Amino acid sequence: MFAFHLDDTDTNSAARVGRWETPHGVVETPAFMPVGTRGTVKGLWPSQLREIGAQMILGNTYHLALRPGENVVKELGGLHAFMEWDGPILTDSGGFQVFSLGDLRKLTEEGVSFKSHIDGSVLELTPERAMQIQEDLGADCIMCLDVCPPADAPTEPMREAVDRTTRWAQRCRDAHQREDQALFGIVQGGIDPQMRERSALGLLPLDFPGYAVGGLSVGEKPVDMYETLTHTTPFLPVHKPRYLMGVGRPIDIIEAVLRGIDLFDCVMPTRNARNATAFTSQGPIKMRNLKHQLDTSPLDPDCDCPCCTQFSRGYLRHLCTVGEMLGGILLSVHNLAYYQKLVRDLREAIKSNSAQEFRRDHLARTATKP
Repeated sequence: MFAFHLDDTDTNSAARVGRWETPHGVVETPAFMPVGTRGTVKGLWPSQLREIGAQMILGNTYHLALRPGENVVKELGGLHAFMEWDGPILTDSGGFQVFSLGDLRKLTEEGVSFKSHIDGSVLELTPERAMQIQEDLGADCIMCLDVCPPADAPTEPMREAVDRTTRWAQRCRDAHQREDQALFGIVQGGIDPQMRERSALGLLPLDFPGYAVGGLSVGEKPVDMYETLTHTTPFLPVHKPRYLMGVGRPIDIIEAVLRGIDLFDCVMPTRNARNATAFTSQGPIKMRNLKHQLDTSPLDPDCDCPCCTQFSRGYLRHLCTVGEMLGGILLSVHNLAYYQKLVRDLREAIKSNSAQEFRRDHLARTATKP
């Protein structure tokens, strides 16, 4: 039902090309997953996601448990039917909210008690409850409940978070029932190499079908993220998919692929689009800038998405400056298409042993900083 095939590796880096078989289709890796936190990728139809090359999308356990509730999703046929998306889906466990909603939760060995950011009601999330919710949602790939500490947490709190994540992973594995779901363990440890090693070695005996690297892109410097990945990925099984959670900028994806990561997700393409920023082959563009007012050229001449083939920069600027929702929608379509092209091109570069050249070319064209 699940199988990961390693097809090519780059001889000059740890980058690899693979195919991950899931119950709802094959995912070619490296792959980027658009984020549909509450059961939708903001502003886009499922058919549009398919047209721009998205293979797999992500939903969030915490948010879907609050609204509409996993029981509602289950009653309506599960997340695939609910969203009208017939491809693979991954759900996060709610572990990131342990970090992001620190002032609204209480953490104990048993689990996490959240005070809803919506109405103040209490959501109890234990490893067992996280499994039950995700089984009801019915995603192809689900995550263990973990503790995501700040990247710069002191050694003792970091060790406590890592060891609790390992204990919770065991409880998740014991509670998980559905054979048509792949349960991933999550490696934590901030930017401390010893803690990352401790986390990975604690999870490996549980023999998960895949492993995620969590707790990055939470405020640390990019170079620290890259060094952490360089140290962490060699501990992860070669013939299982590796998922870097919540990352990120295009250059971060490239750097992570060079270090052996296969799967990515991030809200950045759609969130930036809603704030009038486009990712292009020449670097990010602020669409509200006055210089675009009379520009009849496409947003990105190297992109064949509907936004770039049908509309001018001048029109897109107009939509963004007056607050028309179509502006954010069109830029979301483009940004996600850009990310899909990025990983497609990366796959081809890896096959030709030119992933390092791909990185250098990207940096030269976009003037971004690694």
